[in-house]
Amino acid sequence: MKRLFVFVPTTLVVLFLLNSFVLKEKKAVKKAIEKTKSAPVAIVLRSADGGQTWQDISEGLPENLRRAGVWSQGLFANDHGLYLRAGNGVYHNEPNSTTSFWTKEVVPDGQREIAPARNGIFAYNFRGQFLQKINGKSDWLPMYINFQEQAVRINKTVDWMYKNYKEKQVCSVFETTGGTVFIGSNNALFKSTNSGKTWEYVHVSGWVMKMVELNGVLLAASTQGILRSTDDGENWDCVISEGGAGIAVERIDGGFAAIVNNAITQTNSIHISLDNGKTWNAIGEELQPSWSSLLMKKIGLLQSPLNISSIKQVGKYLICGRSDGVFRSSDMGKTWEKLLLPAIGNYGFNLSVSGNVIYAIPNKGC
Repeated sequence: MKRLFVFVPTTLVVLFLLNSFVLKEKKAVKKAIEKTKSAPVAIVLRSADGGQTWQDISEGLPENLRRAGVWSQGLFANDHGLYLRAGNGVYHNEPNSTTSFWTKEVVPDGQREIAPARNGIFAYNFRGQFLQKINGKSDWLPMYINFQEQAVRINKTVDWMYKNYKEKQVCSVFETTGGTVFIGSNNALFKSTNSGKTWEYVHVSGWVMKMVELNGVLLAASTQGILRSTDDGENWDCVISEGGAGIAVERIDGGFAAIVNNAITQTNSIHISLDNGKTWNAIGEELQPSWSSLLMKKIGLLQSPLNISSIKQVGKYLICGRSDGVFRSSDMGKTWEKLLLPAIGNYGFNLSVSGNVIYAIPNKGC
């Protein structure tokens, strides 16, 4: 009887503390959102000093992006700067630009996603309709027009897209430095070595959303985790799996960084490899959600814990985007500091990098 007497008050105290913590969290989020509503929301922030200072370069972009946000597959950065898909065009900001000047290329069709090509830009949609613009040219030309016919023929898996459209849903497109093209669908990865004339089926089981290449090694973020290939994508091995999907893969000095989801804790973790993706070490432990937030999520007092969404390298720094802000590490992920950026509510940022320039884009979902 005494044990029960002691246990009940202790439980009530714990629940009271958790509930107080949740109320404080909700008030903080509400306050941040109200503060955001009182001022224009930045669409793109730019830093050329490792994240120490930031410049809002949103001027010139469509106003509706402040409300709707940027589609996660509708932007990328490379050596030529940042490209962002919005409205009827692709907007481009040079990496050495010190102003918010954007050039605009009108896209003739409604392809929502964009991706870098070896010599230009891909624009595509989930139904596998591709356009490509070559650097220095003004025209967008149709590409891979026979992809759907071949993909359906060599992969007869019946799914929603097949039932409704007799097509494969396209999730991603990636072109290697050697010219091999990969298209990730909702249940397969397809490969072409002859500019899309013919396609082969190189991987089964789930989608592939992101790919990177370094020293002849390919990495892919997939529903199985992080996949690796050393033979131009003919064969793939799973090198990181925590039961959930791969969230991101990126190149860093001497190797790769990856983010994967843990299916049990439902949190994202960062891993790095300095031997071409053979072995991996987990980093960023201090960026993981606290035990209290995980417990509150489990019992329904919190919708979702703080989660890591992106990882990049700029100079000596690793830069990480989490749902509550951007963090920086100068010791390869052993310790992290939170960077000062304008408040945007509880959205967090997606990160893109061009040379020594970091672009931070509010993460407002897909």
